[in-house]
Amino acid sequence: MTATAPWTVVQLLPEMQAGGAERSTLEIGRALVAHGHRSVVISAGGRLVEQLVAEGSEHHTLAIAKKSLLTLLQIRPLRRLLDGLNPDLLHVRSRLPAWLAHFAASRSMPASVSTVHGLNSVSRYSAILTRAERVIAVSQTSANHLQENYRRLDLSRLRVIPRGMSADDFPHQFQPSDAWISDFRSEFPQLAGEKLLTLPGRGTRLKGHTTALELLAAVRGRGVDARLLLLGADQPGRERYLDELRRRAGELGLEGCWLATTSRSDVREVYAVSDLVLQLSDRPESFGRTVAEALHQGRPVLGWDLGGVGEQLRRSYPPGVVEFSDQSMLVQRACGLLSDPQLEAIDRASIPTIEAMQEATLAVYAEVVEANPDVS
Repeated sequence: MTATAPWTVVQLLPEMQAGGAERSTLEIGRALVAHGHRSVVISAGGRLVEQLVAEGSEHHTLAIAKKSLLTLLQIRPLRRLLDGLNPDLLHVRSRLPAWLAHFAASRSMPASVSTVHGLNSVSRYSAILTRAERVIAVSQTSANHLQENYRRLDLSRLRVIPRGMSADDFPHQFQPSDAWISDFRSEFPQLAGEKLLTLPGRGTRLKGHTTALELLAAVRGRGVDARLLLLGADQPGRERYLDELRRRAGELGLEGCWLATTSRSDVREVYAVSDLVLQLSDRPESFGRTVAEALHQGRPVLGWDLGGVGEQLRRSYPPGVVEFSDQSMLVQRACGLLSDPQLEAIDRASIPTIEAMQEATLAVYAEVVEANPDVS
């Protein structure tokens, strides 16, 4: 086929529930459809499938999400499905699906691209993602991790394509409506203070919720009437973790001035009324999309100089980066940014966008398809 002919591209991932890989799948599916290509996704399903299909992609459901020996039973169905789809390119976005595709390989196995979305443990299991014809790292931090730990990875196959944020979804200087603000205040009276800190992130310890509570206590101890919103921390199945946070908040004397909510669709409105957005994960993340979203919207972000989060803050908002685990400096910097957010220091031009990610990813697809003209 020629570079201008329509492609059939299959993206393979565990499920379409929530997360960076899932959002990237949606975004690339949307770009493929917009350019006249056939976009197909294979996963175990999930709440994002409806949006995926509405935007023009196809979805095929296979039980490939669980790390279980039973999942190996999906190898033959996957092989039959790929043979029937006859794709020009297969894009694997997770280790287990990549192994299943490897075992399902047949003579008609398409050319391959992988994306390494996380800083996975170094192992033979993780190494499967480095075998594709092109390996996409979602940040320079991620690329460095691959280069340092997988010496057999030919760097000519490695591409750094940062995940991006949508300028339309998080417009600069966005202001919510008066009605939204009124509803927000009525729903969450605990957050009605002088300053609002917001930490977006799912309900898991690595997101740094306890650190955020301790930061809130220290800021309030300096006479600032600050409140804390843990946006998205209230998740089904995480009740014991939330109880731990409540106990710690009680020990810190924070009753009535913090709140954990479920995930919300009005994140940009929440950012807009936040005086400081926090990113305090205590393990390196490969990217950290919330940093890009909040900064592009014009909100100050405070986070550890760790992984992709530190990479973004150093590049786009240096006042917001703090050496990892320096609690004293974290408190000092938080109080300083609450007093003077230094919004002029935000370099919006350096914030990666979805559009740039889509364009760069499709360019990688073109490289691979052109190098494999007889795949179809």
